[in-house]
Amino acid sequence: MAARVQRLSRSMLKTLRDDPADAETVSHKLLVRAGYVRRTAAGIWTWLPLGLTVLENVTRVVREEMDAIGAQEVLLPALLPKEPYEISGRYEEYGDLLFRLEDRKGAAYLLGPTHEEIFTQVVKDQCTSYKDLPVTLYQIQTKYRDEARPRSGILRGREFTMKDAYSFDVSDEGLAESYARERVAYQRIFERLGLDYRIVSAMSGAMGGSASEEFLAPAPAGEDTYAQCPSCGFAANTEALSVPVVPAETSGHPPVEELDTPDTPTIETLAEHLGVPASATLKNLLVKIDGEIAAVGVPGHREVDLGKLAEHLAPAEVELVTAEDFTDRPNLVRGYVGPQNGMAGKAFRYIADPRVAPGTEWVTGANKPDKHARHVVCGRDFEVDDYLDVVVVEAGDPCPRCGAGVVLDRAIEIGHIFQLGRKYADAFELDVLGQDGKPVRVTMGSYGIGVTRAVAALAEQTADEQGLCWPREIAPADVHVVAAGKALQTELAVDVGEKLGAAGVRVIVDDRAGVSPGVKFTDAELIGVPSILIVGRGAKDGLVELKDRRSGEREELTVADAVARLSAAG
Repeated sequence: MAARVQRLSRSMLKTLRDDPADAETVSHKLLVRAGYVRRTAAGIWTWLPLGLTVLENVTRVVREEMDAIGAQEVLLPALLPKEPYEISGRYEEYGDLLFRLEDRKGAAYLLGPTHEEIFTQVVKDQCTSYKDLPVTLYQIQTKYRDEARPRSGILRGREFTMKDAYSFDVSDEGLAESYARERVAYQRIFERLGLDYRIVSAMSGAMGGSASEEFLAPAPAGEDTYAQCPSCGFAANTEALSVPVVPAETSGHPPVEELDTPDTPTIETLAEHLGVPASATLKNLLVKIDGEIAAVGVPGHREVDLGKLAEHLAPAEVELVTAEDFTDRPNLVRGYVGPQNGMAGKAFRYIADPRVAPGTEWVTGANKPDKHARHVVCGRDFEVDDYLDVVVVEAGDPCPRCGAGVVLDRAIEIGHIFQLGRKYADAFELDVLGQDGKPVRVTMGSYGIGVTRAVAALAEQTADEQGLCWPREIAPADVHVVAAGKALQTELAVDVGEKLGAAGVRVIVDDRAGVSPGVKFTDAELIGVPSILIVGRGAKDGLVELKDRRSGEREELTVADAVARLSAAG
């Protein structure tokens, strides 16, 4: 079947020599410079012809692999009534991330951030018996989230394309099977796209459910940090990495001793004043959880990962205390807070990292100005209400599987799969009649792929100093034919392009008049099509030069041989 031949003399394409002033990531710089996207507003992007072709190629791969596992495609509205989200509780949980609006009659609506509620309602309406299940539905659709700081081009926008799929089963065993099929489909998708990816354990957070894994594309521009064990291969998002609570004896420790420690409101000043390592001190960070003050205890040499804490406590809202929160609270002494003397389990909720285990001894605040206490023992002098692994993970922390030190890397989240369970089925009373004629509560899985993020991730991973360098599966064309400039060369370039197109090869032909060969070559490198065919000085002898965009290897061929080789490759 003949393929499209795109002549640049008839195309809307404007490349840029310089990076956009606000661009920090490779994908942001190159996708704008190469004429793939243009900024419309903060976090909102227009996809130009080249960019749309790449986006549609990614979409095609996702659709083909979803169809291959028997998933059925639907298209749900992006403009949604608020009531389903009120039923699930997410109308409030999403907070400022939701785009909220009203129609002319004052009815409340929102722009869909994700569609668990609506999918659940669809299945409740369409499926009434166990014979109707299992079923997996998916859509590829624009989502909307009012990001506070949209950045990194299409990596974090307020409008983005996502594939979201949901499986519906009558048993937990069925859910596990659906999850496994989806997981394999994701592996095929990302392999076909040419992405380097990792599958890591993740937290479910506000989504709920049990099993949760992320698909991460390693890249310096990534906003996720993941830990990997070089010894056993274990990998996890740092938000999901945890250590066990290992209790020790609470007896045999010296009694609590109060110390004068003037002008030591920080761990650093305290450790220096007492001549002890920071790891011997207990840091107590005060936060507000849904407006109620709580304390989070971690070893003094570690930092609290507020994102990790928020994930653990989702959907509750977590924020740091302010100076005003200390007003009229004599038991809160700024810089000298300790968990003993009635804080934990009484006046305040006390959350601790597993490293603050029963039997561990600490130097910590005495809840008095300029006073600290030592020999404060967990389980003897204070109790922990909740253990949550909330420290910032550091390179060298022990692998939870084998104990070896982990290494850290940055990555872009490109996919996330959950075994949701019955959270939404319970909210919407999604039941079907079982084999015994009695109602059975349906169990769900949720599976998302960031389609626009996949485009950005590929750009981040494959670009070089000259520009973009797309894998053939998703490139905007297979071959970029460059006419060096003279009439004979341009005529031959167009003819070669037509021959390749007739053979089913997708072609871009740079036949622009009045554009120097240097600019054309630079643009070809920048645009990043896998093969570049240069029609230059050898045209009069029927010779062209074939260049592999990725390796840079060049070869002179006859026109016939070049067409034959590229036709076979395409």
